[in-house]
Amino acid sequence: MGIQIKRIYEPPTPEDGSRILIDRVWPRGISKEQACIDLWLKEAAPSPELRKWFNHKPERFEAFRSRYEEELASDPVCCEAVKWLYEAAVDRYVTLLFAAKDTQHNHAVVLRDWVARKINARNK
Repeated sequence: MGIQIKRIYEPPTPEDGSRILIDRVWPRGISKEQACIDLWLKEAAPSPELRKWFNHKPERFEAFRSRYEEELASDPVCCEAVKWLYEAAVDRYVTLLFAAKDTQHNHAVVLRDWVARKINARNK
């Protein structure tokens, strides 16, 4: 059906469908009740080393995208998590939740695009 991204600090809506937290670390300042998540899929997040290197610097985003996509393709645990997201997004609406302040330069953007490409390739 579809995949979208949203900051975890935004209130849940019915349009969210399945709410999946994709950060490796629990977001600051929000309780599990407030988060209203269906699943915490930390395995789909970038490795701690890559996350620290990126450090939310927009000028590193394209290199980050490339490195993260390599992780998504090569790490078996990450591949399983992404496979689950892919299969879920084919059948229903999925919202990937993240904590980063920058809504355009973050791992959720990369993961959403990656999964969308997989869905589009399957539908051709």
